[in-house]
Amino acid sequence: MNKPALAPIPVFKLYGESLGWPTPDLLHCEPISQRSREHHWEIKPHRHADLCQLLFISRGQAQLQVEGQHRLLDEPLVQVLPPLSVHGFRFSEDIEGFVVTLAAPLVSHLQAQLGPSATALAKSGSYPAGEDAHYLNVQFAALQNEYQGQQPAREMLMHALVSTIVVWVGRRALQCSSASQRPQRAREYFNGFIQLVEAHYREHLKVEDLAQKLGISVSHLNGTCRELAGQPALQIIHQRQLLEAKRLLTYTGMTIYEISDELGFSDPTNFTRLFRRREGISPKVFRDRLKADQAGDDLAPPLT
Repeated sequence: MNKPALAPIPVFKLYGESLGWPTPDLLHCEPISQRSREHHWEIKPHRHADLCQLLFISRGQAQLQVEGQHRLLDEPLVQVLPPLSVHGFRFSEDIEGFVVTLAAPLVSHLQAQLGPSATALAKSGSYPAGEDAHYLNVQFAALQNEYQGQQPAREMLMHALVSTIVVWVGRRALQCSSASQRPQRAREYFNGFIQLVEAHYREHLKVEDLAQKLGISVSHLNGTCRELAGQPALQIIHQRQLLEAKRLLTYTGMTIYEISDELGFSDPTNFTRLFRRREGISPKVFRDRLKADQAGDDLAPPLT
């Protein structure tokens, strides 16, 4: 028995219209409610072959479906829908905002001007408006007003307004990309720092020297260390030096002077001062307590 064929995903110029591009302009602008009300607040999954859409929600909610993924849009934001992306919406009846549709020639022109953020129009993305919600609402409303009117230099002003909106989207896309990459870069810097500490903790290199080897500033290094280890870079260096000191105090018969020299301290007094400041006791007391504990263990009766 043959399975019924899946219904093809409709391709529209504008949702619900079988006609071609309805305007001589390279863009189309309308309130979200205008088309969604006609379709009982539901825009079923569809795609546009060569159009990019910018959906600005200023009020209300939308259930977004894009490429099979579902998401609730419940704050002021701009949603980018690139060409060929399969998308659909279910809007709340109090929805407010605008949808701007950009034709391929205008998209190409804008991408050429955006530089590093050009990919913002080539992939789906949601960009919360935050404190810029009113600013964006003004830009979209002005674009809608120009689109409906016939004032002199109408096309020039519409393109200027669209450029302003797209620059905002591009900048926000770069911020999101940078934020997503930052944790990985931070881990890479921190791991590189730990490797340098392991290789050079006996040499007492300055934090500035280690930061320079990593190619970052001291403040960047300290911020990374605080974020991932809860302490600044110098404390991590000291921690490694003290770990080695404890190992030598525990497992060798080296004198305090010899341990100090082994760890690269120019003066045993400096070594003792650091040890006391970090551990609360001197290296000698640490070793004496360790010996006392071991002696107590040797005298303890065996377990029966």
